[in-house]
Amino acid sequence: MNALNEAIAKIGVVPVIKLNNPERDAAPLAKTLCEGGLPVAEVTFRAAGADKAIKLMKEACPDMIVGAGTVLTAEQVEAAAAAGAQFIVSPGFSYVVADKCKEMNLPYYPGVTTPTEYQMALPYGYEVVKFFPAEQSGGLAKIKAMSAPFPMFKVMPTGGISLKNLEEYLSCPVIAACGGSYMVKADDIENGKWDVILDLCKKTREIVDRVRG
Repeated sequence: MNALNEAIAKIGVVPVIKLNNPERDAAPLAKTLCEGGLPVAEVTFRAAGADKAIKLMKEACPDMIVGAGTVLTAEQVEAAAAAGAQFIVSPGFSYVVADKCKEMNLPYYPGVTTPTEYQMALPYGYEVVKFFPAEQSGGLAKIKAMSAPFPMFKVMPTGGISLKNLEEYLSCPVIAACGGSYMVKADDIENGKWDVILDLCKKTREIVDRVRG
């Protein structure tokens, strides 16, 4: 895998974040994630100001890997890139987003769950694809089944990942990393419960280290 994919795989889990108040929360959240051993974030465009959140997180923690999620349009790719996003994630496969990312030399993790979507991603030469929503789409059993005809892809499952099933997912050699929002719940962010988020990050880090050394 390339350097970015290797770095994300080493961290093991990508927090998937929706920030409603980036000016207030982006910096303390970034610092909490890094302190907890998860120096990476997928900041979703489901909330306004995602590009601002990306910029503020990178300013607070320059060594952190920060990307954009729920990217649906070429305009969002451009906004994310201008803010300093290091990768782009979509819930599904989009030729528009894929082509814009290729044009801008930005890593893209498209969402796939079906043989058709896997095959659509194939010509782009991706090393890692997002499997979303993971649990609702067949979970680890389907991911393993899909790896038979498409062994060239590593997978980042997102959707339904928690501390309860994280170890099972990470133990599978097809999995590059897991995406999850369980450690960055909206209420905890809104109420500034950085201690709760830090504890969940540390518990996640313990599982990653136990499974992958």
